[in-house]
Amino acid sequence: MLSETIMPRFSETDVLGHINNTALPVWFEAARTPIFKIFTPDLNPHQWKLIVAKVEVTFKGELFYGQPVEVKTAIEKVGNSSFVILQQAWQHDECCAEGRTVMVRYDFAGKTSQSLSDEEQAALSKYAL
Repeated sequence: MLSETIMPRFSETDVLGHINNTALPVWFEAARTPIFKIFTPDLNPHQWKLIVAKVEVTFKGELFYGQPVEVKTAIEKVGNSSFVILQQAWQHDECCAEGRTVMVRYDFAGKTSQSLSDEEQAALSKYAL
């Protein structure tokens, strides 16, 4: 499992002093960088090989400004051309949000999904639950 600590910014708070619900997908995407590097090691957008097919976030508790948030990332499932990333946002030893993102190995020129290579599947399995 991967882990990254994020310090919430003031601009990510809402009028009630909580972290706005729109911040979580952005944090989760940022914490997926090590997964992205499996497919595009230099993160060159002109060589990108993935698309997002689905994103869902379940909110379980409040997150607050000025207090670190640990984002945990793992691979929940690997298919033929897609995989599911499970992510959680933890603050004060409590899981406050959980997200799942379906990523698809994609050929942008052909506009079609591609099978994951054996090497890609092996690299993803290092982060499996």
